[in-house]
Amino acid sequence: MGFLNGRALHYVFKIPDRKETIRFYREVLGMKVLRHEEFSEGCEATCNGPYKGRWSKTMVGYGSEDTHFVIELTYNYGIHSYDKGNDFIKITVKSKEVLERAKKENWPILSENILEAPGGYAFKIIDEPQPTTTDPVQKVTLASSNLAKSIEYWNGILGLNIFEKTDNSVTVGFKENEAKLELIDVGKSINRGKAFGRIAFSIPFAEQDILNKKIEDTKQTVLTPLISLDTPGKATVRVIILADPDGHEICFVDDENYKDLSQPDPHSERVLNKQIELDKS
Repeated sequence: MGFLNGRALHYVFKIPDRKETIRFYREVLGMKVLRHEEFSEGCEATCNGPYKGRWSKTMVGYGSEDTHFVIELTYNYGIHSYDKGNDFIKITVKSKEVLERAKKENWPILSENILEAPGGYAFKIIDEPQPTTTDPVQKVTLASSNLAKSIEYWNGILGLNIFEKTDNSVTVGFKENEAKLELIDVGKSINRGKAFGRIAFSIPFAEQDILNKKIEDTKQTVLTPLISLDTPGKATVRVIILADPDGHEICFVDDENYKDLSQPDPHSERVLNKQIELDKS
């Protein structure tokens, strides 16, 4: 077991077309809008990427952020395309119902039951009934240029547990019953482009300092040192943003305040729909 008591939270996508993206997540994947926030200027922890203007954040998923791995959709007003790299491979979801909805919505189903969200982000759909007592989201798959270095970082330094390992891949995480991170060795350097995402975990507030010291002692990359982030009208959370050997961004947020911040907002769907309608950028 590692030195952190973590929980997988979400993966962050920059989305080029908010209206069509929301349609995909709601009508095809069948996720619900959990909360939506609008911001007038860029995030101090670059949650929306290196953009300084107005942006929005929409959390979507199959259930509460306390019990499900969800997706964070960041939309930068006026930015309608992002150069993709080879860093992100796919997110795997167990749900034959998704495939049924895709057919109904005339959303293309590619080989091996792959669906592409707007922006070209791939979702691998397992053709089995969607679980009701566990999270349908199985894992996030990212590319690795050197599997041994990835394992040393994610397992050796961060302390995530290894759940599966093959000659060219490893699956890590904190708990058996939550979404995992899979890293696949692609045999070449990783180009993150401008569409690069971020994976997030929560750990207890006190453990952020332990993690911070471990990262300092092992001289690992810190993108954003421990910082408190405000969301208007909601809880202030503390985060630290790291990068693994391939530059994959990792956010560790304090669990106590994040549980408060991430409470579902019943008004979010209405606010999001209105902002989409008003958006002329």
